[in-house]
Amino acid sequence: MAKQKTAIVPTREDNYPEWYQQVVRAADLAENSDVRGCMVIKPWGYALWENMQHALDRMFKDTGHKNAYFPLFIPKSFLEKEAAHVEGFAKECAVVTHHRLEDDGQGGLKPAGELDEPLIVRPTSETIIGAAFARWVESYRDLPLLINQWCNVVRWELRTRLFLRTAEFLWQEGHTAHATREEAVAETRQMHDVYADFAENWMAMPVIKGEKTAGERFPGAVSTYTIEAMMQDRKALQSGTSHFLGQNFAKAQDIMYLSDAGQREHCWTTSWGVSTRLIGGLIMTHADDDGLVLPPKLAPAHVVILPITFKADDPDAVLAYCEALRDELRSQAFAGRAIEVEIDTRDIRGGEKTWGWVKKGAPLRVEVGQRDMADNSVFVARRDQDAKDKQSVPRDRFVADIRDTLQSIQDNLLAKAAAHRAEHTRVINAKDKFYKFFTAKNADQPEIHGGFALAHWNGDEQIAEQVQKDLSVTIRCIPLEGELERCGFGDAAGEGRCIFTGEPSKGRVVWAKAY
Repeated sequence: MAKQKTAIVPTREDNYPEWYQQVVRAADLAENSDVRGCMVIKPWGYALWENMQHALDRMFKDTGHKNAYFPLFIPKSFLEKEAAHVEGFAKECAVVTHHRLEDDGQGGLKPAGELDEPLIVRPTSETIIGAAFARWVESYRDLPLLINQWCNVVRWELRTRLFLRTAEFLWQEGHTAHATREEAVAETRQMHDVYADFAENWMAMPVIKGEKTAGERFPGAVSTYTIEAMMQDRKALQSGTSHFLGQNFAKAQDIMYLSDAGQREHCWTTSWGVSTRLIGGLIMTHADDDGLVLPPKLAPAHVVILPITFKADDPDAVLAYCEALRDELRSQAFAGRAIEVEIDTRDIRGGEKTWGWVKKGAPLRVEVGQRDMADNSVFVARRDQDAKDKQSVPRDRFVADIRDTLQSIQDNLLAKAAAHRAEHTRVINAKDKFYKFFTAKNADQPEIHGGFALAHWNGDEQIAEQVQKDLSVTIRCIPLEGELERCGFGDAAGEGRCIFTGEPSKGRVVWAKAY
């Protein structure tokens, strides 16, 4: 039997990594730049990032944070002050050693003016922000200090993929200072919850909230909290992290305050961040073999209107009908912003136009021709359903129901993603079954295919290292208390025995292959 024709070649089943690249290209989200490992984010992709920014920025400000901006360049000596931090980032750092170019005498240019101290192009900003905090904080009255910045960072990756891993990417990084350990831990957990809320309720991407093991923590942190999502190829994507830094960076950067008792004490600090990697996660959670599928809360355009003026007796009347419909829709709001509508009047074939918007993932496509206008109706297609499924809807009803329709699409995408995760998550109680889960390919046993394994572990990092060596599988997180129940895996909760040693285990951890 011949395979169904799809808009994206290859399909997910045939070649998932190449499918991903083709979805990005077909949706016109981004392209590789002339600088190796970097990307150009195109207007549709950047509009998606802007909508993510706006939603997150509001959530940050609602929790008391303020935006600031700090230098791109970090003195090498700053990184050297925190040993674990510099060790964790040393291999990814881009370094500036000269401050100008001059004629090399052969028609080219050469570096000149060597710097007294090399500058690191920021891979993250704990150290440079910590230096500022040391100047800003004097007494307990200055605390808590709650700062966020939107910026770019550079991590010199050798193997790159658009949005998922590039040498330069966009992100936000929050940095806070507190008078007590308890306040800093509460801040870390609060921002962890903010990320999970955004992932599930804006991206329609279900996540498991948990803590990283010691071997997976952010360099220099006391503890790292993560949200882990399952992509359609059953790999995990770390989608946001929040770090309790203890007093490590405060001691390294001399961030101190005068307590109400008159004592000089070191602050307790945190940091937390998400990046344009979220766009990659969104693609791999929702896109299909016809292209991108966007959750309405983040889509650059909620509705795309396609006027059908070919053979119309009065093309201008059709356009006027579409413009009036656009204005009616724009007068309403969804998820805190006006409903965005585009009218596509390009002079290209109708099929090409339609499939272009399918590939770009617009939640609703509306076709309007002379007959629709005469009937005061519209022809509607939802992107969360088969691309060929369309239905005629009275115009008044379509306008009146628009917010409910968009919310229905949003909810449906989350439900689909949650069902996919549930289907490919297994509770495993034996080492041989664990290894088989990640290695076996047996058509007669479709339950053996890899995904998320919930298995007991005794906390020995050497075991985790051996599993990674054997299977390329890592511990994605130690689920927070009550998290397995929240995610629908309540039967897996509770104490047990490590599947590798038989020793006591306080609870199951999430194992998976990951990006």
